Amino acid sequence: MGGTGLTFTDIHASWSNPAGLGALNATALALYGEQRFALADLKQISATGAFPVGNNGAVGLVLGYYGFEGYNEQRVGVLYGRKLSDKINLGAQLYSFNTRIPDYGSKNVVSFELGLQAEISPQIKVGTRIANPIRVALLEDEYLPSILAVGLAYQPGKQLLLLAEVEKDILFPVRVRAGLEYQLLDALQLRMGVATQPALWSFGVGYKILENWRLDFAAAYHQYLGFTPGFSLVYRSTK
Repeated sequence: MGGTGLTFTDIHASWSNPAGLGALNATALALYGEQRFALADLKQISATGAFPVGNNGAVGLVLGYYGFEGYNEQRVGVLYGRKLSDKINLGAQLYSFNTRIPDYGSKNVVSFELGLQAEISPQIKVGTRIANPIRVALLEDEYLPSILAVGLAYQPGKQLLLLAEVEKDILFPVRVRAGLEYQLLDALQLRMGVATQPALWSFGVGYKILENWRLDFAAAYHQYLGFTPGFSLVYRSTK
């Protein structure tokens, strides 16, 4: 859905906005993988899990790998989301980021991100996230991305969800994302999205394969580099 997700309140919030975990009321796990630009040697793999703590919060763990044998990145994050009220969620993530280049060694740094979500009405939710606000440097004059993002979700009915977000990396132009999800059947969702800077189009489907399991497939098209196919497998326990 164009890379949107600031208002998500399920396990996918581990990847998009830790505040969303504040609404999680059951243990959930997710595995995601993609073949970046359909290149066999360029993979991105991520796994996350979260479980409720008390009545108003949840903790989670997220693991990520990106790259190939000659250069790769690993990320490990610990998350906490809390419901401050019926309409407001707050969250944070502390993460380590490691880069490795054979024959040159590796470098590890630690940073954090904060997230907030609010329900304006039953149909409208807003979310915001700030990542690496203290500008942690990976190398001299090379920093982890410092990002401020704001998003809006509008759900006019049970079958349709519309998303729009604006993201600003301190070193790059403003990026706009938009997406939609349509519930075609009880077990089937259709999704599509778009993003700018650079131009990116995406589409996908989600299918509930068992009572507690869902399989998602997505593909994105970069205006210069081509297609990136991806999939995710999600498990959510019964309350």
